[in-house]
Amino acid sequence: MKHAIILAHPRSGSFCATLAKTCADHLRAGGHEVVVRDLYALDFDPRLKAEELPMANGARPAADIVMERELVADVDGFIFVYPFWFNAPPAILKGYVDRVFSMGFGYAPGLGGTESLLDGKTLLSFSTSGAPEDWVKDTGALKALMTVFDLHLAGVCGLRVLDHCHFGSIVSNMTDESRDELLDRMRSSLDDLFAPAGG
Repeated sequence: MKHAIILAHPRSGSFCATLAKTCADHLRAGGHEVVVRDLYALDFDPRLKAEELPMANGARPAADIVMERELVADVDGFIFVYPFWFNAPPAILKGYVDRVFSMGFGYAPGLGGTESLLDGKTLLSFSTSGAPEDWVKDTGALKALMTVFDLHLAGVCGLRVLDHCHFGSIVSNMTDESRDELLDRMRSSLDDLFAPAGG
């Protein structure tokens, strides 16, 4: 399989960055092809432009979006890696979705609505927060985010949501043991989802 890992964290040494690198390394070791898109390192512009808005005659993506779509057009699945900020993805990731997954790539006009264009592709998310994992789940924050972000994006574009793995209590003084345990959990999730049949 070919995966596009979309990383949305401003610090190159963050736990999210470590997650993305470990994810890419683990998938490659398993024979998968991976393209990593580090949105902050790329200085991705998340602002949807007026001329990019869908009109009666279609939509006209800007040059940077045409290039981005070409880079990820042939992937089998998308893997989002990002922190919770106010229980939501960073603006740069929302802008990536707004611009890249919009009309002409994620969906097309259809009779009485839209037609999904990414059917058969998958979506997997790894998110982090400083809040404890149980709090994020027990308060409904994760479920709410999945409803308005993961599941809505999947529904519009035809993606199949594989999972949303959230890691809580990500703080600056977390121990190496805690970090390694979470990375092992991520590797285990990848193995469960992408191990070859009979492997």
